[in-house]
Amino acid sequence: MRFDIISCQPDLLDSPFSHSIVKRAQQKGLVDIHIHDLRKYAINKHGQIDDYAFGGGAGMVMMIEPIDKLLSDLKAERDYDAVIYMTPDGQTLNQQVVNQFSLMRNVIILCGHYKGVDERVRQHYVTHEISIGDYVLSGGELGAAVLADAIIRIIPGVLNDESSALTDSFQDGLLAPPVYTRPADYKGMKVPDILLSGDGPKIEQWRFEQAIERTKQRRPDLLNE
Repeated sequence: MRFDIISCQPDLLDSPFSHSIVKRAQQKGLVDIHIHDLRKYAINKHGQIDDYAFGGGAGMVMMIEPIDKLLSDLKAERDYDAVIYMTPDGQTLNQQVVNQFSLMRNVIILCGHYKGVDERVRQHYVTHEISIGDYVLSGGELGAAVLADAIIRIIPGVLNDESSALTDSFQDGLLAPPVYTRPADYKGMKVPDILLSGDGPKIEQWRFEQAIERTKQRRPDLLNE
């Protein structure tokens, strides 16, 4: 899967894609990530990619011209399944959305900044608008990293144990059950006996019941969907 991420602050994306699972996915050739500096398509020698909003008001707006030129160059090389704009007023990201994106082959992620992008970009170029939560960040870069990471980890072959991703929270509409590891008894704090029993079916039933109970307590809204 290929990601082309457009940003006016590309250095913010260096670390998220240079470590851990995402790094290994790239090394395996399962994922191809390209970060594009929007300022290379600036309208003048000063690197301008934003301007004042028509009608006045505080804050700057990302201009349509640099975005159009960069998108045109990318689309001249390949077809894209989605052009995703990271914005606080987009669709809230959840596991079902992530699963849908993971089936795609080539996606562009546009990172918003300042007061956002010229509305014409959203109307004519963007196919999906995504928010990672009801709050505002300084830019869309962190949101883009979250989205890409969530997608990459469920691509077949990325995780050493593919079943691990299938048992994550939200994959089955439930939160994940509690997990434990050694030692079985630490300062009197003991692991539930069922997990030490070796009885696979009973352990799975316990985990399912725990997942339901945890979801009832922490995210009852998930049970009503």
